[in-house]
Amino acid sequence: METKGVGQPGLVIACGGTGGHLFPGLAVAEAWVAAGGRVLLLVSEKKIDQEATRKYREYRFETIPALPKPPTFSPKMLPFLWSLWRTIGRCRGLLGDFRADAVLGMGGFTSLPPVVAAKRAGIPAFVHDSNALPGKANRVTARWCDRVFIGLSPAAAHFPGKPCIETGTPVRKELSSLPDRASAAAKWGLDPSRPIVLVMGGSQGARKLNALMASAPLDPGVQVLHIAGPGEEATVSGMVADSNDYRVVGFCDDMASAYAVADAVVARSGASSLTELAHAGLPSLLVPFPFAADDHQTANAQVFESAGAALLAQERDLDAEKLAALVARMLAPGTREEMARKAASLAVPDAAERVVREIQKRLGNQE
Repeated sequence: METKGVGQPGLVIACGGTGGHLFPGLAVAEAWVAAGGRVLLLVSEKKIDQEATRKYREYRFETIPALPKPPTFSPKMLPFLWSLWRTIGRCRGLLGDFRADAVLGMGGFTSLPPVVAAKRAGIPAFVHDSNALPGKANRVTARWCDRVFIGLSPAAAHFPGKPCIETGTPVRKELSSLPDRASAAAKWGLDPSRPIVLVMGGSQGARKLNALMASAPLDPGVQVLHIAGPGEEATVSGMVADSNDYRVVGFCDDMASAYAVADAVVARSGASSLTELAHAGLPSLLVPFPFAADDHQTANAQVFESAGAALLAQERDLDAEKLAALVARMLAPGTREEMARKAASLAVPDAAERVVREIQKRLGNQE
């Protein structure tokens, strides 16, 4: 395939597997192109990647396998290593075809093959970790990287011997300027004069949280916009069929309107979601995904809880009544405004540009 604009610096961004990797990767792509560069984005074949990338037709995407690492002494280790070797070879070909000048992994084992391929080809390689407690995949990938970019300062301790640069976690440009509340409420069929709670479970799933929220006895007048996930939309819709104040969608490709209409949020605590909540200045009730690797979502949530930007509750400790009480506490006059202010104080609006500048420095293009 012929690569257009080969005189411009080319960045390959490996960002597939979850929304927490994909959306920050797209934000870096926007900033890199705005700075005059070319981008190639490597994503997985997962449904979340295919759904979310559909609206970004201006970029070139290629799919590579998502390769979760099995336990070291598992019989699955040999097939994993064979698949990894083949994927590194495919990535080496993609980097050559694209004439890549640098490679950036946004996390997960989808980032490992392109970074290894880059290092073998003598191309500068970087990884970004959004979490307070980095995952095993990024700790492995970092071994082949020139620099590690981190979203939260506690992560630096987990990359000994590697230069770590705190950039924050990149946010897409579409979230920089939210629509007005009235027009956003009209989009969702909600009343802008009454409180609205946004619920989002994250791409890894939230079946129990969905059920708790749908059955929670919320205060009269409170409305809900619930992003349930494609597999849960029908179930949640059935649970709230009698309510005119409850809107359920499976997938949302207009998060700007969702954040614009929200007074508060109930969510998992993936790093990308937290970054967007800070960017939008929204108070939140964080319920970490209980099966997250190393319980890293709890570590993320604790950063926001300590700052006064969020309430933290473990899913095992919740029932519908407790959930409703926490939502009421979050929406209380004075509390909501104070939490919103503290959430906004955690935002790093230029995180994508920081990442771009650091890569440019390494390439010798910084003016």
